[in-house]
Amino acid sequence: MEETPKRQVRARYDEETVTVYQAFRPEIAEPAAAAGRFPAAFETGRMTWVKPSFRWLLHRSDWARAGGQERVLGVVIRREGFDAALAAAVLSSYRRGVHASKAQWQRELRRGAARAQWDPERDLRLRPLDHRSLQLGLGGELVRRYVGEWLVRIEDLTPLVRELHATRDAGLLPPERPYPVAPGTAVRLGMS
Repeated sequence: MEETPKRQVRARYDEETVTVYQAFRPEIAEPAAAAGRFPAAFETGRMTWVKPSFRWLLHRSDWARAGGQERVLGVVIRREGFDAALAAAVLSSYRRGVHASKAQWQRELRRGAARAQWDPERDLRLRPLDHRSLQLGLGGELVRRYVGEWLVRIEDLTPLVRELHATRDAGLLPPERPYPVAPGTAVRLGMS
């Protein structure tokens, strides 16, 4: 069996779209799922974090039980948008070998419209695994594009989260596979 690389973007995707996951309070999630669009209460003026790993979101939201994260949404966006966000992302922490210097990384971070953070992937018991999962923070114009031109549809996955919590049935997980990241972007994200 092939070993999973330490840092690899894994996602549910097809030729045109990719699904990212977010957890919200019901006042945001319910109207978003009903209308297929984020409501006015969704703040586009601040960074929003999306996760292509469903299992990592299960951990982050504590099975949709954490305060303000009681509803889990699958947000289906256009791949070109996701690719643009990946290409714009700056690692959220300095990494020798990726950045020429700590000062250069700090400049990129201040100017960057997106942030990338690698956290331990989780199994269905939410125990950390040896490989990492990507969190992608979108800010500024990227948030507006995310909720506007990139958005295809929104799925309420809260019932699935509850069923997974009760059964831990891996067969219910959304299928995720390695996502093709452009070579230059992979270097910037510390994947190589």
